[in-house]
Amino acid sequence: MDSNTAASCTSSDRGSFLVGVLSDTHGTLPRSAYAELADCDHIIHAGDICGPDILAELETLAPVTAVLGNNDYREYGAAVDKFASVKIAGVSFLVTHKPDDLERALRGCTSALQPGDPVPDVVVHGHTHIPRIVKGKDARPATLLVCPGSVTRPRGGSSPTVAKLVLCGGAVESVRLVELTCG
Repeated sequence: MDSNTAASCTSSDRGSFLVGVLSDTHGTLPRSAYAELADCDHIIHAGDICGPDILAELETLAPVTAVLGNNDYREYGAAVDKFASVKIAGVSFLVTHKPDDLERALRGCTSALQPGDPVPDVVVHGHTHIPRIVKGKDARPATLLVCPGSVTRPRGGSSPTVAKLVLCGGAVESVRLVELTCG
């Protein structure tokens, strides 16, 4: 999508771009998660993948950006590391598994952001298994923080969830958590 696209897209417009975010699959990709992500243009996996077959299955749906979780090994190749920075439809993302690593990266205490790099629009982490979306000043220095929860082992009374973001005109138009059904 180019920057001339009007910012008044809706999720049904051809000009919008849908990003699915999941985390903590722990070796299992439930059918409900796969089905929910089937309409996505890009998928982000925020770690604890626990099996290369998970990424291969997700890649049948859309391009995938993934990071290593604390239960992952370097079996996914050089493209999957502790941090990922990616620009999708004009929106910059910084992804890591642990929220502490994300905070350290945003303070410049890791190699994830180099001096002079712009602050990402959206930061994503997993690890807690508790879904949350934080906007505005509470997400600073980014404008949006997303933790999709876990599709296999939710905690804190939450259900299995994924997050979905609609991007349009180089900005996040909407973000929501989607509860998954069993199976």
